[in-house]
Amino acid sequence: MKAIQIHETGGPEVLKLAELPIPQPGPGQVLIRVEAVGVNFIEVYFRKGVYKAALPLTPGSEAAGTVEELGPGVTGFAAGDSVASVSVLGSYAEYALVPAAQLVKVPAGLSMEQAAAALLQGMTAHYLTHSTFPLKAGETALVHAGAGGVGLLLTQMASRLGARVITTVSTKAKAKLSREAGASDAILYTSQDFEAEVKRLTGGKGVDVVYDSVGKDTFEGSLNCLRPRGLLALFGASSGPVPPFDLIQLSGKGSLFITRPTLWHYVATRAELEWRAGDVLGWAAMGELKLRTEFVYPLAEAAQAQTDLEARKTTGKILLEP
Repeated sequence: MKAIQIHETGGPEVLKLAELPIPQPGPGQVLIRVEAVGVNFIEVYFRKGVYKAALPLTPGSEAAGTVEELGPGVTGFAAGDSVASVSVLGSYAEYALVPAAQLVKVPAGLSMEQAAAALLQGMTAHYLTHSTFPLKAGETALVHAGAGGVGLLLTQMASRLGARVITTVSTKAKAKLSREAGASDAILYTSQDFEAEVKRLTGGKGVDVVYDSVGKDTFEGSLNCLRPRGLLALFGASSGPVPPFDLIQLSGKGSLFITRPTLWHYVATRAELEWRAGDVLGWAAMGELKLRTEFVYPLAEAAQAQTDLEARKTTGKILLEP
């Protein structure tokens, strides 16, 4: 099978197309024929060596495809089933193994591309809005990177819950996309001070929660946008890691809360995985969650896909197709 391999950490050029044997499923595993691969920032972190992994590495964890073969002891799935997972063991490939406990079925009416576009970022938006800071009607959230894959889905989910959403974006075109997803206001951070704008838009009160996937460039301003006892959910670092921080500042800024959540702790049980995946894929299948998949690349162009993701040239979800 064709697959992408990394033999050393570095820039996008270390993503090499290779010929590898099709893996065989062991106990509790399912072999799937990959049809659509979700591209996410976590693969960039592994490629750069920010997150450590043994090399050579086939990157990727999110994919949708068709069940080819079941390993010993697997029940609940059959060859030919349409499935998706965010725990694929190397999704940048034509075939991949998935732990059966982390596999979900794709509902009728949803394409493989839609499933791969929705699952990881959709469940991220789900845990942020339903668990990390369970939004309620009348509350206000600030969402950075509002036209990104998570940003667009998070905005839609927050709006479903009755919250007001303010976003930051880099261009007028992205601002339009953000408003279409439900944002009441989209701040152009390239020409506006987002902290001052948030204070103006909230009458000086600040927001209840900031959902921040950017990290270093927005961290200080995000804290300053919060109302007293507000929460900063720092769930990414696309601009780089946040520098060391003295926690006493949280007291001076209003007894604030900070959390650094990750999806894996919010789908740790089968029940929680099925809840989040069921909501996300179900809403997408019914058209209640709008997906944006403007950029689809062949597997061999994985390096270009990651380059464009890092350069913020894309909106919505980026996919690879073997």
